[in-house]
Amino acid sequence: MQHYLFIDRQLLLTADNKVPEMAQPCDGAVIFSLDDGIRCAAANSQGSKELHPVELRASYDLLPLTDYLRAGKAAELLYWNAHHRYCGRCGAELEPRTEISKWCPQCETELWPQLSPAIIVLIHRDDKILLVRSRTFRGNYYGLVAGFVEFGESLEECVRREIKEETQLEVDNIRYFGSQPWPYPQGLMIGFTARYKSGQLRLQDDELAAGGWFNIHNMPLIPKPLSMARKLIDNYIKEMTSDNQ
Repeated sequence: MQHYLFIDRQLLLTADNKVPEMAQPCDGAVIFSLDDGIRCAAANSQGSKELHPVELRASYDLLPLTDYLRAGKAAELLYWNAHHRYCGRCGAELEPRTEISKWCPQCETELWPQLSPAIIVLIHRDDKILLVRSRTFRGNYYGLVAGFVEFGESLEECVRREIKEETQLEVDNIRYFGSQPWPYPQGLMIGFTARYKSGQLRLQDDELAAGGWFNIHNMPLIPKPLSMARKLIDNYIKEMTSDNQ
């Protein structure tokens, strides 16, 4: 059984950067699986001389994609367990119900993990892409306009609202691109493309440190390949260059 062990939210890997395997689940482990049905275990650890910690995002470059996705789910389950110990309705301690749910033995409320859906959108203007640098970015790279979906709005409405709030631009031709689990934590990134329609770029100063239109042949530092932002950017550049051939 593969074990996805964490210490201080960092994934523990073997010396050759593999997920450790054990015959039986360790104490306190949460058992889970993906669609392939392979049983895995997630647990917090005190550390080990045989294992070294790696940031979950950095593990994307070290692990096969399936292991990275399993590690993300393991991290989410451990986070959810740690932050949902008591019933929000009556205060009683919750008990496990299924692999990914709990229930309250006192008032019989059943709880399931909740995701926070967020849109991310590539705004294009011919051979230019609008790139922005959020004040929350750790590095000096540029990404795409993004934001969380609010109550009462569709995904497309969220796309328009976030673009208007952050850039003051109007767009049309909004198209769905794809989605991606984003366990940092409890996120679901939903990617779109949109075509510039009108407006003068004015950045939302309290959220964005910089931004502008960049030619696809002269791009600044952009996010790593694991992110939805990078997938959107790479796909658009591929489409534009293939059209011009």
